[in-house]
Amino acid sequence: MDVRLLSAGDAALVVEFGDRIERGLSEAVLRLAERLRLAGVAGVVETVPTYRSLMVHYDPLRTSHEALEQALGGLLEDGGGAAAPGRRWRLPACYEAPHAPDLAQVAERTAMSTADVVRQHAGTEFHVYMLGFVPGYPYMGDLPEALVLPRRADPRVRVPPGSIAIASTMTAIYPVESPGGWHLIGATPVRLFDPARESPALLSPGDKVFFEPVGMARFDELRRASAAGDYLPDSERICP
Repeated sequence: MDVRLLSAGDAALVVEFGDRIERGLSEAVLRLAERLRLAGVAGVVETVPTYRSLMVHYDPLRTSHEALEQALGGLLEDGGGAAAPGRRWRLPACYEAPHAPDLAQVAERTAMSTADVVRQHAGTEFHVYMLGFVPGYPYMGDLPEALVLPRRADPRVRVPPGSIAIASTMTAIYPVESPGGWHLIGATPVRLFDPARESPALLSPGDKVFFEPVGMARFDELRRASAAGDYLPDSERICP
């Protein structure tokens, strides 16, 4: 693995593990993040994992680029340890109208029935690569090859919160209303981001996600409970 250390301004450094979206690279990113946390390197403020790199923010009054680069080099040479434990989630998902405005078109473009699209999507264990775009937005892979499509040619100005979307090799959930250019094939009643929670973002990089199909009545029931703070989806702790 060809690892590069890159400067990102005067208070951050990027450790780049590769140039593609791949679970092996993601695992390397998350292992380094955990080793850095356990090492307690002076001056490190925050780490931000992406598909293939780890951005390390630091306080330039407490450390320097050179000192941090040396510390990271030692952690990379060591190569031991594992990523922090994550969670495996089962998120309810309604794949019915009006929550799936692009499902029929996705089925047509992939030469499948809508039931087959749902079966493939709900039958996949997704890996959370990173959070981004808006708070709590999870980029999750990897879609079955049969569902891989480019983004929509005409992005929407408003995508409802909870919308489940696919594009390229990824699936995602919109935590809040926002613009979006991915194909909407369902929705979850779960709140992906809640500033009132101790950990506002429900999902974290390294988590695993299954979608569990539910009907409209159950979706509405869970959405009311979620809005009232009375519902969290099932999850279990997993160790890498």
